[in-house]
Amino acid sequence: SQTILTKSSISIASSNPRGHRISVVFRSTRNMIDENESSENCDIEEAADQTDDRFDTSVLLPSKTNSVTPLPDRQTTNAALDALLHASARPSPCNVFGLGPLVLSDIPISIKNNKDRGVILGIDEAGRGPVLGPMTYAAAFWNPDAVISIPAGFHDSKQLTPEKRAALFKEIKSSDCIGFVLRVLHASEISRNMLRRVPYNLNAMSHDAAIQMIWAVLDAGVKIDTCYVDTVGVAESYKKKLERVFEGHDIEFIVEKKADAKYAPCSAASVVAKEARDLLIANWKWTETSNYQPRDGSNYGSGYPSDPKAAKWLDNNCNVDPPFGFPDIVRFSWGPAKAAMQEDNDSTNSSRRKPKNSGLVIKWEADEEEDGDESGRKQSSLHSFMVAKKEENPKKRGHLAELKSNKRLGIFNELGLSKVTAFVESV
Repeated sequence: SQTILTKSSISIASSNPRGHRISVVFRSTRNMIDENESSENCDIEEAADQTDDRFDTSVLLPSKTNSVTPLPDRQTTNAALDALLHASARPSPCNVFGLGPLVLSDIPISIKNNKDRGVILGIDEAGRGPVLGPMTYAAAFWNPDAVISIPAGFHDSKQLTPEKRAALFKEIKSSDCIGFVLRVLHASEISRNMLRRVPYNLNAMSHDAAIQMIWAVLDAGVKIDTCYVDTVGVAESYKKKLERVFEGHDIEFIVEKKADAKYAPCSAASVVAKEARDLLIANWKWTETSNYQPRDGSNYGSGYPSDPKAAKWLDNNCNVDPPFGFPDIVRFSWGPAKAAMQEDNDSTNSSRRKPKNSGLVIKWEADEEEDGDESGRKQSSLHSFMVAKKEENPKKRGHLAELKSNKRLGIFNELGLSKVTAFVESV
């Protein structure tokens, strides 16, 4: 068995002797960090990350003990977006641990003054498929009575020209009627989740991001009447899941394919998500070292595997800084990144090219023993830890004798165990 050692977006999950899950994270410019995955506190220096002078982006990190609250006014909301999207200020420690930023705008006055009138809210995402950069989720909401003040021209943001989409995003940011939420899932967060021992897949992350945003709006005291969602997976199953989670809140969920092209709140959310991702990619700040610049710089195009610029950038930057694989803009869990890191040993097919830079292969001793080591010895069975009866044939080598020739496993010393003499069934 083997694995590939990569940069910050790789985490290897295992269990310690006391049953706590441990995440081991490797970074190119930091020491190895061991963190309990259940902990919400992680103190990590981010030497390369500098937050914007006008806004501390660390307050945008949601956790079980620190829920994100609405920003006080539209000026502060735009300052938060500037820090996050233009200055690319990634708050510590989301690069290596925990959830990425969640921005909840100020609540429009037209909603505050009509608390009994539920809002209409739409949810959409951008950047689901790229091998480079974050996935962004967004929600947009407003009071139905204020629909006359909502900008016209909302359509699926992917079908809009960049100029039209940027203009609509500017209108949303300046509107005193539209509230919005932005959730950023950086490549490192996606990779950590998908490379767990039990993978936390992209559909589950997408559902949870949508649920986080809805809870953020509800926790701000905003009543939601109807929620339009561009589906991820089977629409009916997704709808039932949302209805279970928000039972008792009297929200009507409309979950459909292409909802962003049918419903204005979804279209507005699509504009926020797409524009936010494009700005993050365009203004990306490298965190590997203070002077780090990858080969080809930021000439990676859209970040999609089908984009020739992205494919070339990925190939040119594979394991340039061994053994860490790629900068943390890369989703290590994506097929193209795995393929670039994986050494191709198939020498029989001359049409396949062996990568110039292969990943560092790590062989895990426990996995190796499962199939026997080079001497042909098999991993010891549970029965071998019992005290064996004296063999009639003294020349025959038993399990216990074989164990005595092997080095004692550290777990037994740590737990103060000597040897098992009998199994006792508890009552």
